Amino acid sequence: MKRKFNNPAMQNEVTFIQFACESDEKVTIIENVLQAGGKNQLHCHNTYSETFTAIEGELGLKVGKKKEIRILKPGESFTLSPKMPHCFFNPGKEAIRFRSKTAPGHGGFEMSIMIGFGLNADRIFKKNLIRNLSIILSISEVSIPGALSIFEPVWKCIAYLSKSYEKALVKKYCTQS
Repeated sequence: MKRKFNNPAMQNEVTFIQFACESDEKVTIIENVLQAGGKNQLHCHNTYSETFTAIEGELGLKVGKKKEIRILKPGESFTLSPKMPHCFFNPGKEAIRFRSKTAPGHGGFEMSIMIGFGLNADRIFKKNLIRNLSIILSISEVSIPGALSIFEPVWKCIAYLSKSYEKALVKKYCTQS
């Protein structure tokens, strides 16, 4: 199975070090290379924790409802419990490297990265933005905190009604070697 994925929109390259299926679903481990200015959006994992560990360069995290800023130096880690709002960013001027570990491991989280990164690499994520986002949020059991959370029932419904499209995305982006 393919292990390396690039997302030009986030300026992030990920390499899956360990898939959930390789650890009896205990963990998913990903190594990230995040370019200067790279980041993801504020979100929460509903059913699994995530631990971030800075390897090279400083990793920025925004955590909690107050979006507290934490800067991890190489070797430092921070664990987020399920449902804790967070996002990561590169606060520096050079690329950084860090690991993220979800526990328990989550195949849907893995597929959401493969699909989201694949759609962005193909430059077609925005073509079906709401549908793509709905599927990614659903399969990864992720929520968007704040005012946008009122749309969660709509996203779940769209994802439910898009099962054949989801299967096509999984086939295209999650089964390549």
